[in-house]
Amino acid sequence: MPTTEATDRVQLVFSLFDADGNGFLEPADFELMGNRTVAALPAADEKAGTRLLRAFRRYGDTLLSELDADGDGRISPEEFTAVVLDPQRFDAAVDEFAEALSTMGDVHGDGFVARPDFLALMTAIGFDRPNIEALFEAFGPVDGDRVPVATWADGIRDYYRPEKAGIAGDHLVPGAAR
Repeated sequence: MPTTEATDRVQLVFSLFDADGNGFLEPADFELMGNRTVAALPAADEKAGTRLLRAFRRYGDTLLSELDADGDGRISPEEFTAVVLDPQRFDAAVDEFAEALSTMGDVHGDGFVARPDFLALMTAIGFDRPNIEALFEAFGPVDGDRVPVATWADGIRDYYRPEKAGIAGDHLVPGAAR
């Protein structure tokens, strides 16, 4: 059963994925967001950027094939909310996205994401800085103000689990930053 926190996360994700702001999710939104996110971290490995773009595209394609109930080639907020809280339908796409985004932030290839790189990527996606900072702190930064790639990837997966409440990702919802 979806939690209130999960419902808030779904609404936020829809607004961010709607990169062009037209009120619908379309393939162009995922391309725009992917390109914007990759451009935010020019120091990242080119292969990591390509992988992230592919993950954005796959996630968008998966959503479109699963959620476009009326067949109009785009996803309305109602279509998105009605079924996106069924994580088994999206596990593979979310896993790919989580691994690609968190790895993109590991610009030194040491298994960690430094705060500036985390901030750059999350800002490019569209989250608000105070919320991003709160999330980073919730991940428990270690030596050198870094978080493990695996911690961030797991946090992304948790974000898309409707049964989860009180997770680090809830800091991303407006009003949640402390």
